[in-house]
Amino acid sequence: MPGHDLSGRTAVVTGGVRGVGLGISRALLGAGAEVIAVARREPPALPEAGGRTARFASLDVRDAAAVQRFADGLDRADILVNNAGGTPFLRLADGDARTHTKIVELNLIGPLIMSRALYPRLRERPGGGSVIMIGSVSGIRPSPGSAAYGAAKAGLQSLATSLAVEWAPHVRVNTLTLGMVRTEQAHLHYGDEEGIAAVGATVPLGRLADPSEVGTACVFLASDAAAYITGANLVMHGGGERPAFLDAATVNKEDPQ
Repeated sequence: MPGHDLSGRTAVVTGGVRGVGLGISRALLGAGAEVIAVARREPPALPEAGGRTARFASLDVRDAAAVQRFADGLDRADILVNNAGGTPFLRLADGDARTHTKIVELNLIGPLIMSRALYPRLRERPGGGSVIMIGSVSGIRPSPGSAAYGAAKAGLQSLATSLAVEWAPHVRVNTLTLGMVRTEQAHLHYGDEEGIAAVGATVPLGRLADPSEVGTACVFLASDAAAYITGANLVMHGGGERPAFLDAATVNKEDPQ
């Protein structure tokens, strides 16, 4: 598609070997970019698309010294997708404090470290580099059972808006805020196929997102088609959640068709 060709660009995708990150890596490869998929452990197979395969780098994004060594070893970096993250279901009063701290470190401190380390490479690109933060609706609405994660994702969006100002006009920084996505781990959050379908039915579009659709959105944000978009938050949640009060009220019931 005109404006979406990423040929000649190098993209770093954290958590880029499975789930949402795998979808992002494949989409960027398909758009012509060279992709370096970052994760702590190498997967059995690396992301592929269009007859091309991503490179792999073993890295803990929370380790500032290791991240700096990784950044120093790059010939170039035009795109950074801060996707690595996640959380178990864990109420704040449960577990130990260190577990909650590690969740914040992975979902907020890691992207901060990666962005800072790669900034010199990103700003070298003629026309400017692009950073995409993968956020979550947990950061823009209550997140019971994953409060530390929600707080980290809220902070991630704030970080993006600040960096968009600090780093303009050399580097664009945007957030892609995700709702529910069907990955190989969807069963851990939503249960069996019946549970996944039931959860999907709560979304106005009637289903969970596919990782490939997240990847397509990242291609757009990284491309020249989004050259005037920075500091933005693109919310990708299929229409969001139906307000609970609509079902609880005794008047003004909607036609269920």
